[in-house]
Amino acid sequence: MSVREKFFRSVRRQGEGYVPYEFNLCPSLQDEFKKRYGEIEYNSYFEFPCRYVESQFTADISRYHRFHPNLKDTHFSDWGVGYKKGSVAHFTEMKHPMRDFKSLEEFKLYPYPDPIADYSWDEVSVKVNEIKANNLVAVARMAMTIFEISWYLRGMDNLMIDMVMNPDLANYHMDRITEIRCEFARRYTQAGIDLLHLGDDVSTQLDMMMSPDMWRIYIKPRLEAVISAAKQVNPNILIFYHGDGNLQKIIPDLIEVGVEILNPIQPECMDPVEIKKQYGDKLTLWGTVGTQTTMPFGTVHEVRETCIKMIRDVGKGGGLVLAPTHTLEPEVPWENIQAFIDVVRDHNR
Repeated sequence: MSVREKFFRSVRRQGEGYVPYEFNLCPSLQDEFKKRYGEIEYNSYFEFPCRYVESQFTADISRYHRFHPNLKDTHFSDWGVGYKKGSVAHFTEMKHPMRDFKSLEEFKLYPYPDPIADYSWDEVSVKVNEIKANNLVAVARMAMTIFEISWYLRGMDNLMIDMVMNPDLANYHMDRITEIRCEFARRYTQAGIDLLHLGDDVSTQLDMMMSPDMWRIYIKPRLEAVISAAKQVNPNILIFYHGDGNLQKIIPDLIEVGVEILNPIQPECMDPVEIKKQYGDKLTLWGTVGTQTTMPFGTVHEVRETCIKMIRDVGKGGGLVLAPTHTLEPEVPWENIQAFIDVVRDHNR
């Protein structure tokens, strides 16, 4: 059975045995990997089942410069969000081009990206075909789907105020983003991807950032529209949703709109075993190994025991992709990463 076949069998909860796994390394840990193994591509070296594709922005990025006066050493996303190097490791300071907008007209004049003209889509199809030819799983990155892009552009404080005090601004802004995201979803699905990676962080580790009712007004129907756009092209495409923090109050809603894989299930604020008991017949859990606790600060023994427990209790019947709940940062000892790898490889053998 190929890696693709084993992956789909697992995430569709058709039986246990093989547990897919992956992790993301920060730049300093990527350097450590190269020193240890003399390799460049750790995804291939560790035989992760998924490979990721993103359409490339081909338009002139300078159209956003006028929204960022007097900012040196700043680079820009395809949406026009500015990023300036911070003082710690690889972290950056975000600059919001719409922070000072007061009127609907200013939003209407902003050069939101054109999802067709501003991107190279032919290259996506080529890449997807290459991934599948190697019996791997093609995943399209489209995280920061609606809410996060909205506040990256506007500033979180301003967007939250708009949602209460200026709904015409919030609705116009989110509608524009949703239209763009729907076209992205269609294009990625037409290119043949296996899994669509969506997500928005709408929770803190204590609770939701907004009331569930507010989320259902502003975010849920727009997320459903994006998922529907993909499913209309390919009903069998898998929908992955990333949401940090404690979003237990909206898990039934996410299932309702078509989410099939939930990530990262932070154990610091949600019990993965309990989530499996409640929703394991409808959701695959991707993550479950803490990056605030176990991976950076646990012993090798604790990392091993945590991974074994997740495989045994959450992976029962399938429905688990074992992964740290976020990028592995500089504090994580390589010995803990190796322990994580050894447990999964031993299990899968």
